[in-house]
Amino acid sequence: MKKITLVLILAAAGLVTSNAMAQESPWLVRARVVNISPDNGSDPILGSGAADRISVSEKAIPEVDVSYFFTKNWATELILTYPQKHDVFLDGNAIGSFKELPPTLTVQYHFSPDEQISPYLGLGLNYTRISNVSLLGGALSLDNHSFGAAAQAGVDYKLTKNWSLNLDVKYAKITSGVYEGATQISNVQVSPWLVGAGVGYRF
Repeated sequence: MKKITLVLILAAAGLVTSNAMAQESPWLVRARVVNISPDNGSDPILGSGAADRISVSEKAIPEVDVSYFFTKNWATELILTYPQKHDVFLDGNAIGSFKELPPTLTVQYHFSPDEQISPYLGLGLNYTRISNVSLLGGALSLDNHSFGAAAQAGVDYKLTKNWSLNLDVKYAKITSGVYEGATQISNVQVSPWLVGAGVGYRF
């Protein structure tokens, strides 16, 4: 009886260990190259012609995001990069630059997490810190931060148990008032589309 009990205990322990090893880690880290394409839907400068609008340069940036899976289907993703410098134009003419740091947090639903191809959708919040503003030699200024909604759609393609390829499209609402002294004379609508591709590692 003791031998039978010992065998059953060892078998149960082996099953628990096997199940634990089979379970995926909840952590997924991705590295992407992302193209930022601003919406550039700014209002005309107050008191100027309709063509006098502020626009922001397009650029490519590196991005890292960290995801945590609460279940197989539901995850949250924190999207990170370093402060990005954008050139600013007025009616096509360069007038200076600013930097923005746009961490974004989304909640995602993954439709087929057990399949090789797993698409997902996400909704969340963007907070952008605006700094190093230099426009028309300091004659114009911007707000120092922006809050806005964010949305994303993407797909993971599993290469191995741990490694995957990723395609991702995001939209983030990023706006700022444009000021001459204390008077707001326009707004800058960065609000970019971000199209990215990269690799992911599931721990």
